[in-house]
Amino acid sequence: MRKTPNAQELLSEMNDRSREVFRRVVEGYLHSGQPVGSRTLTRDMNEKVSAATVRNVMQDLEYLGLLGSPHVSAGRVPTNLGLRLFVDSLLEVAPLDARDREKLDSTLGGNERDLSTLLEQVGGALSGITQGASLVLSPKHEAAIKHIEFVGLSVDRALVVLVFADGHVENRLFTPPKGMTPSAMREAANFLNSMIEGATVSQLLARFRAEMTRNRREIDSLAAVLVEQGLAIWESEGEPEARLIVRGRANLLDEGAAAADIERIRTLFDDLERKRDITEFLELTEQGDGVRIFIGAENRLFSLTGSTLVVSPYMNAERKIIGAVGVIGPTRLNYGRIVPIVDYTAQLVGRMLTDRRAE
Repeated sequence: MRKTPNAQELLSEMNDRSREVFRRVVEGYLHSGQPVGSRTLTRDMNEKVSAATVRNVMQDLEYLGLLGSPHVSAGRVPTNLGLRLFVDSLLEVAPLDARDREKLDSTLGGNERDLSTLLEQVGGALSGITQGASLVLSPKHEAAIKHIEFVGLSVDRALVVLVFADGHVENRLFTPPKGMTPSAMREAANFLNSMIEGATVSQLLARFRAEMTRNRREIDSLAAVLVEQGLAIWESEGEPEARLIVRGRANLLDEGAAAADIERIRTLFDDLERKRDITEFLELTEQGDGVRIFIGAENRLFSLTGSTLVVSPYMNAERKIIGAVGVIGPTRLNYGRIVPIVDYTAQLVGRMLTDRRAE
């Protein structure tokens, strides 16, 4: 059995002519979606060669597993292996088009403050620009806390209200300790607000515990229990879950697609909208900075759809990966155009989150 060679091994087996034939077949297929024939190539080759010579080169590339022939006597199309070689070694990435940049920038030009709404707008713009389906993995809410309050509702019910530095407000119900008084609630809130600067929920709870270890008498025992119970619900329930925003799935439901292909694509998006494999989606981006491209079976989420995923992580001010943006489309994507769009969108979202935190 012939061992599947890597990209460098394949390139080493190709001379200048075979590389040119291969590149032109891939570029022609990505442009038209149709198999590329030898007669078409002879008109565009840098050197004058016969159609028979080009056919021989194409047969050699087919033997290497880089090209395939969908029909007898038809032209050739790149295989997934061929697309991978092209993307890794021969792809020329175009500069981001000024009109695409303006459309993406305009999503953040309003006065909208809600993060989820902003990310939905980004996803909608990304889908519209690329004519694919966009994925935006929103981050868990990790902003610093600006203020905290405890509100008694009844003998056995209380509310902890968190106001975050980015304007986000959350509140959760919990059961306060028996005998809790309004003054103890105020004391607990004042104690926490005195050490709140720049802290997330988990950091604030850690600071509180460290402070209690050093000097237990600065706060009433009931107030201390209140703090533990009021903040611990964030640890037990977890911070708000990351959310996967999917836009433009109709772009993949081509009217000419086979019924089985349409059903597989629908299943894919049903799975995504039920939040399956969100963790895996983010892990795809954490293996390296910048844009990554997954073609067909290289990613099990898309192996049955004949699709490509172009994805890039975005980071917070501390350069920590907290989410990702991506585009799903057919393997016949205009990679040279899509890659800079996804890259810029990820940078745009990262800057937006950094700016919101600084406000």
